[in-house]
Amino acid sequence: MHIAWLGKKSPFCGNVTYGREVTNALLDRGYNVSFLHFAQDEIADDPTWLGYQEVSLPCLYKSQVYTIPTPKASKVLKQSLQELKPDLVHASLTLSPLDFLLPEICEELNLPLIATFHPPFDGKRRNLKSGTQLLTYQLYAPFLAHYDRVIVFSKLQRNYLIRLGVPRDKLAVIPNGVDVHKYAPGTSSIKAHSKAKRLFVYQGRIATEKNVESLLRAWKQSEMGKRSKLLMVGNGPLAAGLMPFYGEEMGIIWLGFVADEQKRIEILQAADVFILPSLLEGLSLSLLEAMACGVACVATDAGADGEVLEDGAGVILNTHGVTSQLRTLLPLLRDHTDWTKLLGENARKRVLDRYTLSGNITQLEQLYKEVLQSRRIEVSGRS
Repeated sequence: MHIAWLGKKSPFCGNVTYGREVTNALLDRGYNVSFLHFAQDEIADDPTWLGYQEVSLPCLYKSQVYTIPTPKASKVLKQSLQELKPDLVHASLTLSPLDFLLPEICEELNLPLIATFHPPFDGKRRNLKSGTQLLTYQLYAPFLAHYDRVIVFSKLQRNYLIRLGVPRDKLAVIPNGVDVHKYAPGTSSIKAHSKAKRLFVYQGRIATEKNVESLLRAWKQSEMGKRSKLLMVGNGPLAAGLMPFYGEEMGIIWLGFVADEQKRIEILQAADVFILPSLLEGLSLSLLEAMACGVACVATDAGADGEVLEDGAGVILNTHGVTSQLRTLLPLLRDHTDWTKLLGENARKRVLDRYTLSGNITQLEQLYKEVLQSRRIEVSGRS
């Protein structure tokens, strides 16, 4: 089967990781994959992206959040699909105007179209950010109804879109998946290099929706001591403004963006606790990766993260009052090593039960077959 995958290769974000991991797994299972992506400055010989027939779509701007294509992008996309003649198009939606044109283009070319819809959300609408994100869902819902199928990461997200008018039979719940052989407990020298007895990690964007300052304030107020360290892994618009006020004198180490995946794995393998204080999430791949490495995890119930950690797989915070909750939790997580060990074991087991990349790909394969079969039945019914 030939899959035309439409996504992005940069800048680094969950969508990029999702596209790389899923398409590599499809290639491993014998699929032919063509990768269509918005291009500005990709490195052509990046070894993690080899094995594809690539098509570059011109764009004016792209960020971790959204993409602005050039006026010619839709024409390039259509011509490329005509030449590639894939069996199916899978769009990992990049919050681009092309997302809205895709159903029309694929209908004209008689190509089945599947989307993965990534935007974070908070179904309880507890803050201004979650209210803003709701507008994204409201904007997309009428267009998602014209895709053959839309993949979402949780039942919560599916029910949210159903309330906004997307037909239930158009929605498929296939969670993010982790390569549990690559992301697994192991030895690491990171803790020793950090001179830490207890190592806490945040990994993600340093941006408003991630609510990072609530974690930093709680850490500062908790007076965690010289032997406890907090590694901040990632970059973003708020980093420069926060770093001067939360530094190494408090045990906070800013690593910035770590491009090397093996180094990121080693950081997780060294960690005692992983913390994600977000106001908005979809289903955090960083959280699943930490869980797969056997790390005790703490996250808010934004998006589907609370669903992932329920029933003892981790500690769930309310998005209200994150600082006060963490101020109580951090010393407990520092001092009670048996508890964090148990949480880490439960986290690993939860990923093995529900969130493996292998299981994800098997579900995706079945969805592809269902969509192609439905399209064949539809075509034969017209003739």
